[in-house]
This record gives sequence, structure tokens and C-alpha cells, in this order.
Amino acid sequence: MEFKCQPTNLTRRGVADISCEIGELHTGQHRVAQGPEPQPDPAMPKPSAEPTISPPAPRTRPDVSGLESIRPLVSTVEETPEPIGTVVKGTIPPWIHGSFLRNGPGKFEFGENSYTHWFDGMAMMHRFCIKDGEVTYCSRFLRSDSYVKNSEKNRIVVSEFGTLAMPDPCKNIFARFFSRFQIPKTTDNASVNFVKYKGDYYVSTETNFMRMIDPQTLETKDKVDWSKFIAVNAATAHPHYDRDGTTYNMGNSYGKGGFFYNIIRVPLPKEKVERDEADLTGAEILCSIPASDSRRPSYYHSFAMSENYAVFIEQPIKLDLLKFMLYRIQGKSFHKVMSWDPSLETIFHVVDKRTGQNSKVTYYGKAMFTLHQINAFEDNGHLVMDMCCGDDGNVIGDFTVENLRRASGEELDKFYNGLCTNLPRRYVLPLNVNEQTPVHENLVTLPFCSAKAEKMPDGRVFCVHENLYDDDLVEFGGLEFPAINYNNYNTRKYRYYYGCGFGHVFSDSLLKMDVETKELKSWRYPGLYPSEPVFVPSPDATDEDDGVVMSVIITPREEKSTFLLVLDAKTFKELGRAEVPVNIPYGTHGVFSDSA
Repeated sequence: MEFKCQPTNLTRRGVADISCEIGELHTGQHRVAQGPEPQPDPAMPKPSAEPTISPPAPRTRPDVSGLESIRPLVSTVEETPEPIGTVVKGTIPPWIHGSFLRNGPGKFEFGENSYTHWFDGMAMMHRFCIKDGEVTYCSRFLRSDSYVKNSEKNRIVVSEFGTLAMPDPCKNIFARFFSRFQIPKTTDNASVNFVKYKGDYYVSTETNFMRMIDPQTLETKDKVDWSKFIAVNAATAHPHYDRDGTTYNMGNSYGKGGFFYNIIRVPLPKEKVERDEADLTGAEILCSIPASDSRRPSYYHSFAMSENYAVFIEQPIKLDLLKFMLYRIQGKSFHKVMSWDPSLETIFHVVDKRTGQNSKVTYYGKAMFTLHQINAFEDNGHLVMDMCCGDDGNVIGDFTVENLRRASGEELDKFYNGLCTNLPRRYVLPLNVNEQTPVHENLVTLPFCSAKAEKMPDGRVFCVHENLYDDDLVEFGGLEFPAINYNNYNTRKYRYYYGCGFGHVFSDSLLKMDVETKELKSWRYPGLYPSEPVFVPSPDATDEDDGVVMSVIITPREEKSTFLLVLDAKTFKELGRAEVPVNIPYGTHGVFSDSA
């Protein structure tokens, strides 16, 4: 079934106004205008309804034992609002000028109440300011409404992803009972990432709220509600940026018309105006994609983007909307309404950024889940998408504070060994598919990859991936938190990506992979846990990997032994580190800004 999504310019209209019509069903058969239907030749075998190609065999890391406890990395810490100096060892290249900004949970209790899930901790922002080879550090808790209300009451009063706020114990029994029938207010605890719209910095999570941030002082500024600008109920914390400054993101909406996944576009303003209030005017919904099952839409954390296309990956991590509406009454938190259904397919929705049109071709593959994309680019009529993937989407709900704080021993080993192994994959979508395209033939003709795709008798295109690694990567526990030379190679053919190896529940190594040769380089030391790497290109770069890779290193073995690590991106050898006497919990994402 083909869905033609009309590009809309939604502002505050409801979902029912989304213009989306069901198009003609194409079977791939030729129909004549007059005369009897042609009869199939009995001598010709009927095309198989099953794919003739299959993906590589799944790979999993070997089981381990004797893992050390990482409890200190999931503990509440104090903020450092005023910049403090660091001790630099080695050399921080003097050409690096700017701020390394990081985000993540930093407070896990209010009074006697504790959060259930790692995602629920209150957002804590970090800034490493780098200039002339010297580094200073500061941090602040995001003064979100959630943080302020919880602090005032000294208990958890705002529900989060995995923690349901309980009724006020000071209310009488009837008031507490009826409060369960009230839909909880959406959190603005933006603990996932730093993002940029129209030149302004925000911290973001996966709800409809963001908070504007001063990137130099980390002070909390304006609260932003996406739904005040366009008709979406939530947006991701992983936007993509075109070279002209246009920002793209994904958001969802639901109403009488069903559940939709929306491609969002926010243009760069003609003139940069300094302001304290957020401005997303001009934001528009480029395309609205109907969910395959409106009652059970898919969870998504990010999306892929090439020069001309945005790709939404509809994966088999499902949200039960009925349970979502009733979860307050049932006393269940949000992550309880998510389920992994490996019997379903993964669908790749390809949207033309120039026209807002969803592709007439349906691309799909076997069940998998992905949180983070590496890169996507077009090459000779193909759309190449690289991403970190796993074969068990239950992993998201497993990262409870209880699991992460387990003591060293059998239970911690069992928890880790039961987690899915995420590994980098490449999918290739042939773009020039039509009714004349033959079925059951490999349509991927790129000489540098082994990914495959074939047209099926129903007109859809089945895709199988190529593994973007060799066996040695599995020994590092897989790879997540991927990064590239984004400024210069995003949406373009590239050679190198960086990431974290997961030989523990949290990342315990930094990795560099050569996509062409699959050669792996690593930085790994016992007891040290690096953050997501960020690549910073050198000002006189001639090669793709001319620059540095930055990461914040923390350890559960010694108090206040954090340091900012700077690696030569080409050799992957340490250039220098800046030691700071603070504790930093394990975080999520961050960016480097040369203007902050």
C-alpha cells in the first residue's frame, strides 16, 4: 500500500488536518485496457513470496565474569557552578578553542524517593572550556520545572520514563485515589543531549519540551514547547544539520486521524539575533508518515539523513497506547508500556527532503532495533545507511538503577551477559526501483559493500545488511555511541567512525574503525570508563581523520579522579588529559562548540 504524504505547513492545527491519502496499490503486474486478462504461462514458476537473500548470522560477544561494580557511576553528585582549573598532563593542542558540552543524569533521589531507571535522573550539564592548551570545568543541574518542583517538595512529584510519581501523602485517601486517574504532566527533564536550533543551544530529551541554555554559564533559560510551534507531541534529542544551517528532526503526533511520525524542518534565520527567549518560528512538518499500527506505534530514538533524504526506521519496539493511557491507574511507569516484537519487520521510510514526499517503494528488513545512526549518504542510485543495531529491543528497559548498582559478582555478570550486543551495520536501499525492476535479483551494485536488496513479488524491497566490523570488535563487547567527522562528512561518503566499546554494562573503551579495511584501533585501560567520543577537526585538516577525539573519563575505583581525554584521531594515541577533582556520573551525549 503506497502512502502519499503531502508536505504540510502545520502550525498549531490538530492531527486530523494532516493531509495524507492512501494511493493506488501497485502489484507490479501489467494491466491491459481491453480484452481478457492474460493467463500466466503454466511452464513459468511463480515467484516466491519469501526472500532469496538472508542477513549474516548474528554475532554476540563472549560471556564474561568478574565484572567490577560501577555503582559510583550511577550516584548523585554535587554541581560545580563556578569554573575551576584542571591539571593538564601531556599536551592539549593550542588550536582547540571552544567548549566540550556534556549532558546526562546527575541526581537520583529526592528525600526518601529514588528513581527507578537510569534515564530518570535529573539532568546535569557539564562544560570543559578549552583555550590555549588550558582547560576549566563547571557543571550545573538543569533548573527544569521537574527539578524545581521535586526540590520544593523534597520528593519525586513529576513522573519520568521509568518512575511514577506517587500521590501526595498529605492528601486524604479519596484525593490520593482519584489522583491516579489524572494523566501525569510531561517532564521537561532534558537529560539526553545538547542540540542547536537557529544558532541557539538547548538541552533536549524525548518529550515535547526543551530548555534553552547559556552554553558559557550553563544557566537554564527559556522553556520550549514544540507543540506551540508545530503539531507534534514529542521530538527526538538527535536532530541532524544541513550545511546551510537547516535543522531536521523527528516528532510524533496522534489524534482522531491516527498516529503519525513527522519529519520536522527548522530553517536558519537570515540574521542572528541575541535573545533570551526561544524562537522556533518557521518550523514546519515536512512529511507525516502514518504508523503501520496506530494502536502500537514504534519507539524511536533517532533517524538517518543523507543529502537529499531523511529515513525514519520503524522498528519492532512497540508502545501500547491503551496501556499508556491507563498506566497511571495501573501504577506502571512509561517504560512498562514498551515491548519488543521480533515477529515484526523493520520498515525504512524514505522521505525526499526537497519535496516532502514519502517514497512509493516500501523498504523493509528483518526485526532489529537501533538507537544511533553513524552516517548516511547517496552513491550511484543507492542510499547507504550505517547504524548501530541489535537483535533484542528489550535492552532499553533493562537499565534500571537497581541493575546498574549491583555489586560485583554473579548477578552483575548475569545482567551484563544477558544484554544485547550492539554492532555496526550497513543497509543499502536501491533508489531506482519501479514496476519494471525484476524480482528476486540483488539490486545493490556498489562494488565496495556486500549489503543486498531484492524486489519482492508484492513490489516491496527486502534489505539485508553488511557487517561493518571484523571479529576483533566483538571482543570489545560491541560498539555504541558512534561519531564521525560530522562537520565535513555528514551525509557524504566517509571512511572512519568512532565509538565506545562495551566490555562492561557501561562503555570501557574508545574505538576507531576504518570502514574500508575494517581495521580497528582502540584506547582501553582497566577501571576507566569513557563517554561518547566527539571528533573535532583540526583547522588545517587535509585528511578525514585530521583532528582530535575527546571523551570524559570516569572511574568507580577512586573518588574525584575524572579527566578530559584528548586523542590524536589519526593515530588514536593520547595527546593529553585535563584532570579535574570532581565526580561525574556516567552520561549520555554531548557536543563541541567552537563558539561557546
